[in-house]
Amino acid sequence: MIDSTMANDNELIEKALDGSKAALEELVKKHQHYIFNVALSLLGDADDASDLMQEALIKMVTKLNTFRQESNFRTWLYRIVKNQFLNMKRGRNEDPNLSFAVFGQGLDQTPDELISTHTYGVEEKLLVNEAKLSCMKGMLLCLDREQRLIYILGELFEFPDTVGGEIMEMSRENFRVRLHRAKKQLYEFMNDKCGLVNKNNPCRCARKTAGFIRAGYVDPVKLTFQKNRLTTLQKVLDKKVEDYSGAIISQYQQLFQEHPFLEGPDMMKNLSKLLSSDKMKDTFDLN
Repeated sequence: MIDSTMANDNELIEKALDGSKAALEELVKKHQHYIFNVALSLLGDADDASDLMQEALIKMVTKLNTFRQESNFRTWLYRIVKNQFLNMKRGRNEDPNLSFAVFGQGLDQTPDELISTHTYGVEEKLLVNEAKLSCMKGMLLCLDREQRLIYILGELFEFPDTVGGEIMEMSRENFRVRLHRAKKQLYEFMNDKCGLVNKNNPCRCARKTAGFIRAGYVDPVKLTFQKNRLTTLQKVLDKKVEDYSGAIISQYQQLFQEHPFLEGPDMMKNLSKLLSSDKMKDTFDLN
């Protein structure tokens, strides 16, 4: 059975290939925010995420006539994102020497101090939340690129193993095994170090915020991970909040799914030149 979202995508694709520029623009606008939020979790930097989103959308537009409607369009699109990500140069925050051990040492070496003793001109609650988001995005960077992709697809966006395996071009069993390993590494580190769920851990976001600002991990002016917030990932997934008491892994999954779902930059301005090119006119006969 084809769901309404898939049917709507296919309808837009058919109209775009028949020459409707409006349909092509709607297709881009419909999916660009999802791509941006996936890219931001993959790279931990808004500028890198914008670059990845733009490259993926350009590839989507130029290869749209190769989509055969044999699978969900977003599955096809995320495979493009996967290929672009795995082949792109290292992002600004992707340190080849980063590991959970190194990350943990960095947290330990960041002094605890009261943020209220500093003046940043920004609401303290926002700064602490930015520190939390920055730290959690940083934890994801301790996973290798393939692990990050699998974690984001399988745990954050909760794609079933059939879809996750298709995107990653591996068997569903292999996808499940690698997802389990990624979750185990990430959540065991958090259970050892992070105080968000395991209250026995001394690390607290509010005590590290000033140190993160001083180290340049948090910009009190930009607030990268909260700027242009649309909703939360959890709301986008239409996920019901359940009782997670006693389930450590589920509690950490919920923490990541509560991250803001952000509005990505409008790529239509950047794509307009491409859409007006002779190549695109020949492909789509746009009007």
